[in-house]
Amino acid sequence: MKLKITSILMLALVAIFSFSAFKPKADIYTVDVAKSTINWEGKKFSGAHTGTVNLTSGNLQFNGKKLVQGGFIADMTTIKTMDGEKPSPNLDKHLKNDDFFGVDKFPAANFVIKKVEGNGADVKITGDLTIKGKTNSVTFPAKITWNADKTVTAVAEKVTVDRTKYGIEYKSKSIFSSIGDNFIYDEFTFAVKLVAKK
Repeated sequence: MKLKITSILMLALVAIFSFSAFKPKADIYTVDVAKSTINWEGKKFSGAHTGTVNLTSGNLQFNGKKLVQGGFIADMTTIKTMDGEKPSPNLDKHLKNDDFFGVDKFPAANFVIKKVEGNGADVKITGDLTIKGKTNSVTFPAKITWNADKTVTAVAEKVTVDRTKYGIEYKSKSIFSSIGDNFIYDEFTFAVKLVAKK
């Protein structure tokens, strides 16, 4: 009887390992940072600012044409304000200091995909966003496009982030209730376009 049970267990283990061995391997597409972009917008009571951040690296992993994993790293030292295509060096300097992103200590921000819902071009992505050493989960819609040149493009037009969850509290009305109209909204948004090739 003991021999029979042992044989059954061995067969089960063989079946598990065999299944794992034949599990399809994800195809990894490397992000072309020169063709990829991150654009951001932050709002305050009296207006808004827009700008860019450069990408350092990234990848998208697919099983067939289904996105399963991936992520990207942003170089926060490159954060730039482009209000109406007009640079603002003084604001850039402020965004880089400790009131905002503290780039001397935290030069990079990154996003790691944890879950992808949907099989077609339109998907919902959930992942971990790390800014200033703090990590929180964010969820947003994205569109996947397979291009004629064998690249793939992933676009998220609006990712909403609560900056206070990352320790960025400067002029936050939810933190400093007596600030009056001189406040900056807690939420900022960014749009990301990743162009990747195998």
